[in-house]
Amino acid sequence: MATIDLSIPKTARAAVLSGFNEKYAIRDDYPVTQPSELQPGECLVKIEYSGVCHSDLHIMKGDWQKKSILPLIGGHEAVGRVVAIGEHSDAGTVKIGDRVGLKWIADAVLPVSPEHTVSLSMEPSPNTRYALSSNRFESCLTIKQVSYINYVTPIPDALDSAAATPFLCAGMTVYKALKQSGAKVGNWVSISGAGGGLGHLDTGEAKKELVFKLGAEKWVDFKESTDLTKDVHAATDGLGPHAAIIAAGDARPFNQALLYLRMTGTLVAVGMPAGSALLNVHVPLLIGRSLTVLGSAIGNRQDISEALQIAAQGKVKCQYQVRELNELNEIFDEMESGAIAGRVLLKF
Repeated sequence: MATIDLSIPKTARAAVLSGFNEKYAIRDDYPVTQPSELQPGECLVKIEYSGVCHSDLHIMKGDWQKKSILPLIGGHEAVGRVVAIGEHSDAGTVKIGDRVGLKWIADAVLPVSPEHTVSLSMEPSPNTRYALSSNRFESCLTIKQVSYINYVTPIPDALDSAAATPFLCAGMTVYKALKQSGAKVGNWVSISGAGGGLGHLDTGEAKKELVFKLGAEKWVDFKESTDLTKDVHAATDGLGPHAAIIAAGDARPFNQALLYLRMTGTLVAVGMPAGSALLNVHVPLLIGRSLTVLGSAIGNRQDISEALQIAAQGKVKCQYQVRELNELNEIFDEMESGAIAGRVLLKF
């Protein structure tokens, strides 16, 4: 059995963003939080793999209405090992050497009053701490990251670290959206953004091949289609899908879905477009066809546990490629041009 390196250096490699619309600087001298600096309830995780999400591109460009605090280390889905735990922590089942997952949400305070009961299923609340909203938490594009011991996710033994990483954000988010859609066995579900991962648009032969490899039954390329509603209907028994999950970071697929959903269909909004994108709903259409429109944000601890167990059983596999941290800015260029099919992981 290979020896696990749990050493903690004083400095480490990290991808640092100092300004919006700027390139990430790859530093070799970024200070590493030491065990004595950890607060009760915190742990230090040595990252093995970190995913590159389309959200990271939005954050880099600063095109979301709520902007992150700069400078920051990007990333928010990763797998690594716990190398230190803050003194006086109630660590529960987490111990040094454990392999754990890190997610977009760094921590969530469970509800203590009736008006906060929604967070039992959602978890984000007025007291939620996000991985990219505080300089206290270095995020995932670095070798060492501070996190909360009560929010790191145990990784099943049957799942290797690289295969598990994409589920910590993209996989969990789409899995939760499928649950929210209410789709049943035999229902048609359309997914905009499936070919390139969460946040991407579907177009091109490479993404077509990928979605069929993953088990899709039909494919409609929005760039090739001259009548998207007609083509989607033709692919789904002439009636349209029962549910449409929009994982693309663009406003157009959200509005198109309202036109091609069948009667009583459900639109699940997942991808986060730039700027102040609007959903243009024709009220007579919404009422006349009894459509449901809902938003689904990330997922909670139960959702990620379920998603990882499904993956560990071999029922779902994420398509990914592994690259190096010094390629990060090149990866963002490829992502923006739509050249990436599947997920990109960075190995540390």
